[in-house]
Amino acid sequence: MPFQSFSFHPKVVAGVTAAGYTTPTPIQAQAIPKIMAGHDLMGLAQTGTGKTAAFALPILHRLMQGPRKQIRALVIAPTRELAEQINDAILDLGNQTRLKSITVYGGVGVNPQIEKLKNGVEIVVACPGRLLDHMSQGTIDLSNLELLVLDEADQMFDMGFLPDIRRILKQLPPQRQTLLFSATMPPEIRGLAREILRDPATVQVDTVAPAATVTHALYPVAQHLKTPLLMQLLKHTDTESVLIFTRTKHRAKRLGEQLEKAGYTAASLQGNLSQNRRQAAMEGFRSGEFQILVATDIAARGIDVSQVSHVINYDIPDTVEAYIHRIGRTGRAARSGDAFTLVSDEDGIMVRAIERTLGAAIERRTVDGFDYAVAAPRKDEEFARPPRPPRVQRPKAKTPAGQGAAAPVHTGKKPAAPANKPSGGKATPSGSVRHPQRSQRSR
Repeated sequence: MPFQSFSFHPKVVAGVTAAGYTTPTPIQAQAIPKIMAGHDLMGLAQTGTGKTAAFALPILHRLMQGPRKQIRALVIAPTRELAEQINDAILDLGNQTRLKSITVYGGVGVNPQIEKLKNGVEIVVACPGRLLDHMSQGTIDLSNLELLVLDEADQMFDMGFLPDIRRILKQLPPQRQTLLFSATMPPEIRGLAREILRDPATVQVDTVAPAATVTHALYPVAQHLKTPLLMQLLKHTDTESVLIFTRTKHRAKRLGEQLEKAGYTAASLQGNLSQNRRQAAMEGFRSGEFQILVATDIAARGIDVSQVSHVINYDIPDTVEAYIHRIGRTGRAARSGDAFTLVSDEDGIMVRAIERTLGAAIERRTVDGFDYAVAAPRKDEEFARPPRPPRVQRPKAKTPAGQGAAAPVHTGKKPAAPANKPSGGKATPSGSVRHPQRSQRSR
């Protein structure tokens, strides 16, 4: 089935042709006709299957008819990176339509967003928090909304956005077409779908398996040897661009620094970065300026770089779904890719859950010449924070007589050092007494 069979507006067809699209993916082939027919839709598909074009193309086609400079389509996404990715796809596919699309999310100034909204746009791609800010301040007009898309709904639930989504939905026009896309269907999302979708069509594509173009393997290793093994993997593997996932922001930052010291062009992407620095890391990875990007899960669904040759899970994710999503960052657009996961003894339960879901054992591999027998250091400080400088304590005021210390007795002799520390206090090197309650307050 070619894209021409969808009967898109000629200017939308021009965008499809310019983007190099020829044959629709399964999610596109099944979802586009239903969306164009006006149905609400529940779309179940993993990342990298073409979901964005599946809803963006019908939206562009529909908005070619009707008024301009009114917000007629709203896409809600969980992360800033995913919002930018969706908006970029809409702009690319609609570059001949003269339809305007903007992103709305936090972490950046609100005034430029307000100005763009005042000038008039047809499509808004937003994150829930900043969208609610605009709605409460009256700086966004959604009274003419015709289409609503909730993308990566399960991720929004995992990030605690479900209450915000419900608040947003209460303020939207009830007469609209609603599309809900999710990689998984936990009970909370199933309940939300029943509430907001009217007689929806359902499309389900590859929800529990990695793309067939991905080869993946496990590398068992002790926790303290993960970084040395990672360095050996990178040294002896033919890579183009590598995406590494860690569990924590601090670890992503430290690992990025270690890779840079080892001579790799690397950057980290984690929640403590400003939006400008996050954008610079993403753009540098897309352009090839950075060969390696170290990221936390918050960015897992916002990275769309078709040239990623390898995904490496430095830390195994907490859920099977997260494993599938991470692995989906490679092997995109019909390209082949590799996914490596470093696993320690404590990861056994998660490994078995992944294999049970996939219905097959994942290959275990070792690296020739790597010394797996190196003992753990007495204290593993690989990712420990640097020691804090000692606190400078202010001199203690002398304790008045009768408040925890006996009043001095003047005998005319030089007083001797106390043999025992007084009851209820603690002797300091100077021989003075520190009151227990005062000591607790100072800590």
